[in-house]
Amino acid sequence: MCGIVGYIGSQSATPVILEGLKKLEYRGYDSAGIATLSDCQAAIRRSQGKLVNLENILREQPLSGCIGIGHTRWATHGRPSEINAHPHKAGPVIVVHNGIIENYLPLKEQLKKAGHTFKSETDTEVISHLVEEKLKDEPDFEKGVRLALSELRGAYAVCILNENQPGILIAAKLGSPMVVGLGDKEFFVASDIPAILAHTREMVFMEDGELVVFHHQQAHFSTIAGVHLEKKPRHIDWSPLMAEKGGYRHFMLKEIYEQPRAVRDTIAGRLLEGEGDVYLEDLQFSDRQLAAVKRIVIIACGTSWHAALVGKFYLEGHCRIPVEVDIASEFRYRNPVVDENTLTIVISQSGETADTLAALREAKSRGALNMAICNVVDSSIARESAGVIYTHAGPEIGVASTKAFVTQLTALYLFTIRLGRANCTIDVATGQRMISALKKVPGLLEEALKLNEYVETVAKKYMSARDFLYLGRGKNFPIALEGALKLKEISYIHAEGYPAGEMKHGPIALIDEDVPVVVLVPKNSSYEKTVSNMEEVIARSGRVIAVCSEGDEEIAGRVETVIEIPVLDEDLDPLLLSVPLQLLAYHIAVHKGTDVDQPRNLAKSVTVE
Repeated sequence: MCGIVGYIGSQSATPVILEGLKKLEYRGYDSAGIATLSDCQAAIRRSQGKLVNLENILREQPLSGCIGIGHTRWATHGRPSEINAHPHKAGPVIVVHNGIIENYLPLKEQLKKAGHTFKSETDTEVISHLVEEKLKDEPDFEKGVRLALSELRGAYAVCILNENQPGILIAAKLGSPMVVGLGDKEFFVASDIPAILAHTREMVFMEDGELVVFHHQQAHFSTIAGVHLEKKPRHIDWSPLMAEKGGYRHFMLKEIYEQPRAVRDTIAGRLLEGEGDVYLEDLQFSDRQLAAVKRIVIIACGTSWHAALVGKFYLEGHCRIPVEVDIASEFRYRNPVVDENTLTIVISQSGETADTLAALREAKSRGALNMAICNVVDSSIARESAGVIYTHAGPEIGVASTKAFVTQLTALYLFTIRLGRANCTIDVATGQRMISALKKVPGLLEEALKLNEYVETVAKKYMSARDFLYLGRGKNFPIALEGALKLKEISYIHAEGYPAGEMKHGPIALIDEDVPVVVLVPKNSSYEKTVSNMEEVIARSGRVIAVCSEGDEEIAGRVETVIEIPVLDEDLDPLLLSVPLQLLAYHIAVHKGTDVDQPRNLAKSVTVE
């Protein structure tokens, strides 16, 4: 997830773009860059690190010109560095890009054979070279861009300039956000509204497969295939703070709604469906190394620990390897048993969690093969791990983790497929089935998000409760723990999660008519057992909120409240179950008036022990 800004008009482009990038720095802060055109000459300034570094360079080496593009980067392909920073230039073509080009490797090889030399590790540089190559046979800039875009697979929002045609700015979108601002004989392009809200409130929201050409003080909209479009602007009447939150009341709600996109980005370019396998670009373990793994230890804290517990079910169930899940703060204080036949997986959203980093170093010191699942590229944990799976959730500002959690689950499922294919416990057909199910998740998450208004009414009904219980079985038990944690974190209500079958071994004593009990009961292999446990709660006057599969009339007739989720392969139920639990916690917290994004006593990244 990166941020792009483009400008064409009569103002100096640099301050407009720089101001826009500051508003988009939440989308990425690994590096930044700006390119402008003046007198048929392009000038580019780039820097690694936060935007302030680019500002310092621009003070010493200013840019001129009334047309330009800018970028703030969240690294995906290629580590944070000046050479990997956007814009990228090939011949006269300059590009900034947000997204992932899935077929960049074959395109790169093809272009190398045609004589192109690449300078960066990024997928984006392929776009600039591909457009340059097309312009050799088709000198019309717009047509050349259309030809190049037609060969790209994946997701992109791009802004493209051409030194040889300095009065034109072209932008296009497929799967990544883009908004166009209409000014007085000037135009703005950005990844999000806040970047351009200071200049105009008349916005055109680009749809997938659309392209816009800015030329002669006009904006021409069309499909990438060339079909003319009439686009009507929408007037945006947001406050600056509301704009930063994308119109949502809180960052947490915005991030809950970003989960379909986050999962798409996590799986993008990684699914080898024909082979029933996945490609994990930063996990450079051979099949032989993976097949030699005899035991797995997953280490994490908080929400990431709950993801690890789900990962245990995935890995043991499909790969037939024993998995132990450890709390990072406890791991190195108990003389842990790990060796060269042990794979240690550490999970951290920030990549800077002190306890998890210490646990990783302990495991390494004992000779264990190690890897990380992490959201922040080139973070401490990512740098110190032998391999890493980046989740590509994008920056998460709300303290209570949401999109980072579901992408961690997604990454664990991807790794399960990779390990199972390496040690031959997953055959091609099974791998294909698992990938097919995973591809459905983003769309079904979007369906689950339609529950938002209904869940808000549920929240009003139960907001005065002093205690909550959450019950689940199998891989849904960790989701019960996560649901309880979310409620505790942001509403300050006491809540506990339990395996449903353990109720009769003690916690059932807590149940009375004042205790709401959230039961996770989708139609799966443990459905009947979970229903029996639910009946035990009902018999003791517990107020049951059942989160069940869509169309389950049997459950609807038995409980006080029903929340239905879409039907999916039971392996992936945890991702869908997470959404209503996040929404329930969020709306209860809002109704209670707590600080949702910055709950008391908590920090986003725990960097001390």
